[in-house]
Amino acid sequence: MMDALLAAVQPWMQPAFVVGAVPFTWLELVAVALALAMVVCNIRVIHWGWPLAIASSLLYFLLFWQYRLYGDAVLQIFFAVVAGWGWWQWLRGRDTSGRALAVHRLSARGRALNLLALGLTWPLVGWYLDHYTDTDVPYWDAFPTAASVLGQFLLGRKLVENWPVWIVVNGVSVALFVYKDLWLTAGLYLVFIALSVVGWRAWSRQIEAASPARGARR
Repeated sequence: MMDALLAAVQPWMQPAFVVGAVPFTWLELVAVALALAMVVCNIRVIHWGWPLAIASSLLYFLLFWQYRLYGDAVLQIFFAVVAGWGWWQWLRGRDTSGRALAVHRLSARGRALNLLALGLTWPLVGWYLDHYTDTDVPYWDAFPTAASVLGQFLLGRKLVENWPVWIVVNGVSVALFVYKDLWLTAGLYLVFIALSVVGWRAWSRQIEAASPARGARR
C-alpha cells in the first residue's frame, strides 16, 4: 500500500529547483509553506492552525517515509490525528474549573511528570526503531518523535511549556535533517526555533496580562 501511495505522489517528489546538488521537491515546498502558516496561527492562538497542521503532517509523512525517517513519518500521522483533538480543545476545551481553555502554565508537579514521561518514552521508541526498522539513526529519530508527542499535548491544552519543548525538538531535528540532506526542511526548523521563542514570549505575556486566577494549573 505504501509503495502505491508513494508512486502516486512521485510527480510531487520531482525537484522544483536545485541548489548546488541538493534538490528541493514540490512536496517539501508545500509542506513547508503550510507548516509556517500553522506556527504563525499557533503563536496568535488562532484555531485555524490545526487544519493546516493536519495537511502539513500528511505531506511530511510521505516525505519522511521516502527518506527512511520512520519515527518522524509515523509521528506525522499521530500529529494529524492529535491536530483534530487540538482543534476541538481550542474551540470547546475547558480547564479544571470549567472555564473556556486559556493560555496557562503547568504546575511544578506537572512539569516533573511530563519530563519523566519523556525520559521513559524516548529510549523505548529508540529501541523499537533500532530493532524493527532499517533506520540508520534510531535514537536520534526517537527523541524528536517522543518529545513532539509531549509538545503536541501541551500545545493542545494551551500550556506555555509547549514552546520550550518545541525549541529542543526543532534543534535536534535540524541536525537530523541536515544529515539526511533535507536542507529546506532543516531551514524550516531553524525558523521554527525562532518562532518558538516568539511564541514563548507572546504566550507568557498573555499569562502576565491575565487575572492571577489564571496562574499555574496542572
